[in-house]
This record gives sequence, C-alpha cells and structure tokens, in this order.
Amino acid sequence: MPRFGPIKRKDLIKWLKKLDFDGPYSGGKHQFMVRDDITLRIPNPHRGDIGMELLSRILRQAQISKDEWERLG
Repeated sequence: MPRFGPIKRKDLIKWLKKLDFDGPYSGGKHQFMVRDDITLRIPNPHRGDIGMELLSRILRQAQISKDEWERLG
C-alpha cells in the first residue's frame, strides 16, 4: 500500500496503472497517462523522488483522494 509521501517515478506509474490509467505515452516535453477523460502529465525522470507537494498536485489532477491512494494495494 503506498503511503502519501515521496515516491519514485516508476512506483507512481505502477500505482496509477492499478487505478486504470493507461500509458505512459510520449508527449511533448513530458510523458502522460490517460483514464477516461483525464490526461495526466507524468514528471520526467530525475535523481530524486517525487515529493509530497508534487504528488499532491498529481493526485488532485487525477481526481484521486489521499485516502483512495493510501487504500491501494
């Protein structure tokens, strides 16, 4: 079960796929994932983990609550 906190990019993608997102697909500057009418840009790979603030913004855009995120597993 993912906790709400810093997360690696590959783990973010894995958990989004469990929430029925497809992708990631190549885009302009960023890859993206799609579920129904939601298109979600995925951060580019970088050295560190995705921080809590960015994770919060991603989940808000994906219309996923913090509770729903933490119940995955």
